[in-house]
Amino acid sequence: MPSLIPFEEITHLFSEFQHTAFRLETRGSYASDRQGARFQAFLQGIEPQPEPDHPWNVNVRARTAQGARFSRIRIIDEPPTDGQRFLMASAAANTAGEEIRVLPRSVAGQLELPGYDFWLFDSSTLVRMHIDESDTTTGVEVSADPAQVLEACRARDAAWPLAVPAAVVWPRVRSSV
Repeated sequence: MPSLIPFEEITHLFSEFQHTAFRLETRGSYASDRQGARFQAFLQGIEPQPEPDHPWNVNVRARTAQGARFSRIRIIDEPPTDGQRFLMASAAANTAGEEIRVLPRSVAGQLELPGYDFWLFDSSTLVRMHIDESDTTTGVEVSADPAQVLEACRARDAAWPLAVPAAVVWPRVRSSV
């Protein structure tokens, strides 16, 4: 078993990376989302509104203003789960500058993408998320191992051109529900 550390111990990476922070999201939902009031409101038909003062958004705006890039790909089921629909709706309300795309799970399978969530900083530091059956992050594993980092870079580079901006997909998904 790899040595896991709490997610809180790597949060400094989000303000210290130099060029790129990329996230691959593979889950149908996340416990942290389901526990929030915004998700519960979403289930009642209230779409998430922009949160410009949320610390995440403040940091993304500051870093992108400095020339850094935040991006992520969310793998979505067909049809998307409530959790994935919530994340697409949230992405459509994103005004911070993070580029968020979605990729159907069938395409991710064809690309043989990793079956785990990760963050990749500056194409040199991999943070692999460990998430349990209840969709709760139990810790993270940090690696600069060239083979592991290269696998993450290849996954990102293979998936990115096939993924579609969440803000484009969300109106089609919303109209089909």
